[in-house]
Amino acid sequence: MSGVARRRVGWISAAALLLLAAVVLSLAVGSRPIAIGEVYDALLHGGTSDNAQVVRSLRVPRTVIGVMVGVALAVAGTVLQGITRNPIAEPGILGISQGASLGVVCAIAFFGVHTLNGYVWFAFAGAALAAVCVYAVASSGRGGASPVKLALAGAAMNAFIASVVSAIVTTNARVLDEFRFWDVGSLGGRDATIAGQTWPFLAAGLLLVLAMARGLDALALGDDVARGLGRNVALLRMAGTVGATVLTGVAVAAAGPIAFTGLAVPHIARALVGTGHRWLLPMAALLGPVMILTSDVIGRIVFPPSEVPVSVMTALAGVPFLIALVRRKAVTA
Repeated sequence: MSGVARRRVGWISAAALLLLAAVVLSLAVGSRPIAIGEVYDALLHGGTSDNAQVVRSLRVPRTVIGVMVGVALAVAGTVLQGITRNPIAEPGILGISQGASLGVVCAIAFFGVHTLNGYVWFAFAGAALAAVCVYAVASSGRGGASPVKLALAGAAMNAFIASVVSAIVTTNARVLDEFRFWDVGSLGGRDATIAGQTWPFLAAGLLLVLAMARGLDALALGDDVARGLGRNVALLRMAGTVGATVLTGVAVAAAGPIAFTGLAVPHIARALVGTGHRWLLPMAALLGPVMILTSDVIGRIVFPPSEVPVSVMTALAGVPFLIALVRRKAVTA
């Protein structure tokens, strides 16, 4: 094994250990601290104490959803940065997150849906519809769905959908009251049902993305070079868009909009293991949940007994990170 490969394996192993530590913290730390021994007893020996019930019924589903959301956002961000060759691309760039928001608003306002479990399918539908519209606009005209056209179409769709969402919620106080609790982006109040509804889509999205890892490497060299290597650029970009849409739909449907994870994690992973997507995608999949779970744990303990939503904590962590990237001129695509 070469030195570069050993270094990559070392970083992957370190990220796996960090994820394990984040999972343990998520199960043990909160407004009600629980000893690791009690967590172990609750998970493996069927403990019957109040703390064991908290671990099994509240913290395990929350942690599982946090892992799923982190994986989905980080991998989606990595793919979007690859297919658009845009270093600041993230899951919201194609209007996917706003589309999910519109789906939830419509569920509340027009279909009488008032539960987190019920929002999931409407969020998925909204995310998918937004992505289809963006790709249809970007692929029309000369040159097909180029990186620049995808970014511009996504920005336009974001603005349009945001205005529609605002029009609905500002004319209906009841919808605004319900929607704002979902729109803040949080792992709190989620149960195992949501994980059960979304994991097949997460698995499908990951399989699609992993299958096109070599194609993403070719796209990074430019469209002409990718064609010269025998790659179907249009098909690669469409498959990447589909994969990113499914993964973003999983994350937004399960936890609401959460910013910066899909933007920051790919850059961190790229700095550690390089630009090859066979290493980059697994690294991002490990670091994404670390960021989400760590942010969630900090949000639980910073103002006890209240909680700061995970989306707020990721934003607080992400802004300094972006400033540091700009100052160091370390942003790479």
